[in-house]
Formats: sequence, C-alpha cells, structure tokens
Amino acid sequence: MAHSTFKVGDLTAVVGDNAAHEKHRAGYNGVWSLQHNTASTRSIFVPEVAGLNYEHIVNGEEPPDSKTFFEPRNAPMTFNQLSKSEGELHQPPTPTFHVESWTRFQLVAPHYLDMSFRCVAHQHVFPRGYMAMFWASYMNAPVDKSMYFLGGLEGQPGSNWMQLCTQFHNRDSTVRHRNDKLELTFAPGRDALYKSLSTFRFDTPLFYGHFNDLVWLVMFDRTEGIRLTHSPSGGGGNAALKTTNPAWDFQFIVPKPEVMKEYGFKVRTVLRPRCSREEVLEEYRKWREVE
Repeated sequence: MAHSTFKVGDLTAVVGDNAAHEKHRAGYNGVWSLQHNTASTRSIFVPEVAGLNYEHIVNGEEPPDSKTFFEPRNAPMTFNQLSKSEGELHQPPTPTFHVESWTRFQLVAPHYLDMSFRCVAHQHVFPRGYMAMFWASYMNAPVDKSMYFLGGLEGQPGSNWMQLCTQFHNRDSTVRHRNDKLELTFAPGRDALYKSLSTFRFDTPLFYGHFNDLVWLVMFDRTEGIRLTHSPSGGGGNAALKTTNPAWDFQFIVPKPEVMKEYGFKVRTVLRPRCSREEVLEEYRKWREVE
C-alpha cells in the first residue's frame, strides 16, 4: 500500500509515500491531500504534490545532482496504515546520507493532523558538524501567500505578530528562533531556501497562514532546532487562478549528530475556519498542556 485516506472529525487526509497515483506525482511523500469538510472539493495542498513533504537532508556539502539534493523524495520509502486514523512512513537508511526515519501521521477530531518524526544516522557523513532535514508544504494557490508568527527583527526587543511573504524564491527565506546561535556553513553551490536567512526571528514555535476561509496552523513541540521557511512560488504556478503556489516550510537541525542515536520532534497542525489570534494561541496552549 502506497497511501491511504483518513476521515476524522472535520478533516479528510490522504497520506502516502513517494509513489505516483492518478494526479499525484512520484517523489512527493507526506500528506498528499488535506481537506476540511467546508471546502471538500479542494485540498489546501497542490494536488500533484504534497504537504509536510520530507524532501532534504543537508550536511552542508554540495549535492552532486538533483536526486541527492532531494534524497528523501527519491530514496525507497514505505507506507503502513496503523489504524483508521493513523499511518506511518518508513525510510530505510538513504544512499548518501544514511539516515533512517519514521514519520507518523494521525488525525484527531475535530480538526487536527499530528506528525511525529524520528530519525537515526547510520554513518557519520556530517563533516560540518550538523544534520539538517527540511519539509515543504506546497499550498494550493491561497490568495494570501503569507506565513504569520510571533517574533520580531533580529536584535530588537518585543514580540509581535510578524508577516513573512518573501518576494523571490531563495531570498530572505529562513527565520530562526530568537536564541538560535547556530551558524551553518555550506560548500559553494546552488542557492537553497535553507541557506538564505531572514532578519526576522520567531519567539513562539508556530506559524499560520490563510487558505480562503480557513486557517492552517502549524505548531512545534520545541524551539531548539526548528527553523521556519517561506517561498512565494515553491509550489509552481496556478494558470487558472493566475497566481503562484507558495511553500510554507520548516527545518529540523541537529548539531553534532551521533551515529545510531535517535532524534525527533512533534508537530500539530490545525485546519479550521478562520479565527482570532487569541484562538490561535489558545490552540497552542491546549496542545502544550496535554503534551
């Protein structure tokens, strides 16, 4: 089985591995489709690709080709349905970076999609002292392409609601936490979203964006190692609507990774009718109290 459809509460999700199926293109794993019952004919993710798509493993060296650059999208991966609400992707050690991973997705009523990620490095191929992983969500032509989060400009006090809508792909794209002091180095080579840093910093580990009359909120169980990333056009174009598909992305960075040690983090996403920012923060508080 390469994918399965889950219906819980207000949400319907299709979760799958890197296989192709009908409109869905090969090489895009994660949540192939996510719909709210008030907008049941349109996924918030571009139908041909995916959201919460595990697509990069980064060690700072220049990948020799596109297949290596997108190794998690190209390396063998399997999907297993665990229950009526839960499924898991397993990727054995990848050919270049030798990272094994398990990504579990679970729908929770009324409007939650949880993701937990675990990984193990089987060989030390991280000469620059870090292991980074990258997830992309290709949003299906929202009118507002922005990501919103609590934070501020680097070096300035105060925490306010910030709006990140980059003008160009690979420019000012990555937002670090206020206390993130890790300076990643890269060999000369291609531009990438994770290489270009914004002067924004986030304080609370969450972001949200608007999708028509819905809000999609993405919350993390930690700040350490998490970075937020935006592209105005990462999901390509939508000719019918004369616009682009933005990418609302994030990263998980492990400094000084140890071989055969497990690392991981958890994410809760919320897809619900638009709400106030106070309700956004209440969703985060409720989740963290349970966690």
